[in-house]
Amino acid sequence: MNSNHRFVEDVRARIAQVVVGQDTVVERMLIALFTGGHLLLQGVPGLAKTLLVNALARALDLKFNRVQFTIDMLPSDIIGSEILDQGTGTFRTHKGPVFTNLLLADEINRAAPKVQSALLEAMQERKVTIGNTTYVLPAPFLVIATQNPVEQSGTFELPEAQLDRFMLCHRLEYPAQAQEKDILRQQLSLGLRREGEGAVPQTAFDLVDLQSPCARIADLVETMGQVQKVYVSDVFTQHCIEIVRRTRKNTQVELGASPRAGLALVQAGRARAYINRRDYVVPEDLHALAEDVLLHRMRLNYEALATGVTGKTVLQQIMAEVG
Repeated sequence: MNSNHRFVEDVRARIAQVVVGQDTVVERMLIALFTGGHLLLQGVPGLAKTLLVNALARALDLKFNRVQFTIDMLPSDIIGSEILDQGTGTFRTHKGPVFTNLLLADEINRAAPKVQSALLEAMQERKVTIGNTTYVLPAPFLVIATQNPVEQSGTFELPEAQLDRFMLCHRLEYPAQAQEKDILRQQLSLGLRREGEGAVPQTAFDLVDLQSPCARIADLVETMGQVQKVYVSDVFTQHCIEIVRRTRKNTQVELGASPRAGLALVQAGRARAYINRRDYVVPEDLHALAEDVLLHRMRLNYEALATGVTGKTVLQQIMAEVG
């Protein structure tokens, strides 16, 4: 396995050249990429969510599309449609942005439910139907969606059934003081970009455009195969099952985690073990990933919410009971 770890380190180093800090977010993106899962990023504006995904796609030479979700979008804006050719009188297929390796769904909660459903169906089945024809999406195919948890005007909350499609939901925090200082220093050092007779101040996105890929899809596929070889003990599996089942039995939880959550815990644990240069999972993997895998799949009942209980508190209690 050691021969492949240079690939992981190269990707992380390349992203670090553009994005200051956010090491945990980068790890979660790699976990999703290595396991074929999808990732939801929650965070206030300005935390470099879009920049992170751009840098990841550039580092791996993946085909990348970005969709800014709005309230007036239609499902055809995502998956594509049939267009009448006036010259020949026949229909031709226009494929939407979902036909890519890495799709950034920016502010997914701004789209109407029917648009969210169209995307999430593609995420689950990895194929879409346009007219009477079904098309298989490219491989690998990964959706990283972003969601602003603060602003609620003009947004539609993702239903639990749709949230369950996301393998991980990571909540971004503000950078530390030293990191924020480095961000400002980086911006001050970028200078101008000439455009004809004019110029504009450069941003971190210009750094992404200047970078060349440090790995290819073949390297990614090989790494995905290595992740599948990471050993998962029966004890680890049993702990995952027990934690998931306890979310359904807890008196403060109205809707607990589905069996898909257990699968996500095991697969994400494998990928995290590989990233940390291990060929076996350990309890640390489970504890590190539990919040990202389970919290968005749990809905507390009214009594718990009324008393100020949070999903994080309930999950911590469950984790302590299991040990």
